[in-house]
Amino acid sequence: MTFKKSPSTKLALFVGLLLTLLCSIPVFAQETKCTVKLAELPNAPELLGFRMGMTPEQVKARVPRILFGKTNEFGVSKASISPDFDPQMDKTSLAGVRTISFDFLDGRLTSLWLGYDGSFKWQTVAEFVKGITPALHLPEAWQPWKGRGQQLTCTDFQMTVGIVSEGPSFHIIDQVAEETIATRRQELEDKNSAEEESETAEVIGNRKDKTYLPAGCATPIKEQDRVVFNSREDAEKAGYKEGRCPKP
Repeated sequence: MTFKKSPSTKLALFVGLLLTLLCSIPVFAQETKCTVKLAELPNAPELLGFRMGMTPEQVKARVPRILFGKTNEFGVSKASISPDFDPQMDKTSLAGVRTISFDFLDGRLTSLWLGYDGSFKWQTVAEFVKGITPALHLPEAWQPWKGRGQQLTCTDFQMTVGIVSEGPSFHIIDQVAEETIATRRQELEDKNSAEEESETAEVIGNRKDKTYLPAGCATPIKEQDRVVFNSREDAEKAGYKEGRCPKP
């Protein structure tokens, strides 16, 4: 004997299936989120002995021929190597590599870019992502990046994979370091802006001793001895020298 399902039964089955699908969405999202930290990345062979956080001395021990640039006002220094263009470099330990670029912040490696050549084992973005994900113990949470590339954002770092010239490229960036650099840039811009405003602000000079007080100082100069200048530059052109702000 066969029984026909009533409309209410069909509706109940449909609602149950829909709820099952909806409940599975948060689980899927949670599984594809990268919670790996930079310090947890293993020393995979594809990184050729380099790891984030290395000092310039440690990198030089790995590649003695490397030359480092000067450290700038933000604490950043850079270096790069191109094994194919340096006949004295040991290429046996850098097989498959075209170029490697290093960025350091306060003496620690915070950005590592590896450009591989046509002999590297993974030649497409898909192949590279498929291989590097288990090699670095990463989740499959990659997202499209700049057209054909792929990007992975984790707890405190970011990775990108793309194609440059005849081979794949791989970039690891310390996000905390990037935020530190951005903060330092902003602080310098704010400081320079404040100094520019100070240079163009009105200053008060003292006719008696031919000095002027920096903008913002509480002036003890008597009214009959005061002279106002449009800027520090104008005061100095008139022969006045900068004095010290009186203590409160």
